[in-house]
Amino acid sequence: MPDHDRRDSPRLKVRVPVEIEVEGGPAPIRGATADLSAGGCYIETMFPFPIGTILDLKLRLENTILIVATVVTHDPQVGNGIRFDKMLPEDREELEKFLEAQAQSGDSKPAGAG
Repeated sequence: MPDHDRRDSPRLKVRVPVEIEVEGGPAPIRGATADLSAGGCYIETMFPFPIGTILDLKLRLENTILIVATVVTHDPQVGNGIRFDKMLPEDREELEKFLEAQAQSGDSKPAGAG
């Protein structure tokens, strides 16, 4: 099993508001996740970022979670796969609690089954 095909945590199909900033870039871009896990997310956008771009994300759950992330996939006119690199322990804990609640509520569906 190749490691690059394995995710550390399951992805859930859940839309969460997100604000994206690129260092030295224009004003923040507002969007939403298409799926979300403790280790990353997919953001749909007509103008995806190049692979390797470092992003500052503000994920809006009950509180705003600040995340330093890296673009790991690029799908032209579709979006980007994003890997979460750094966040505060309390932010990570809030994200994990949110995902657990979503999974238990049945409001979201596992993404990419298979």
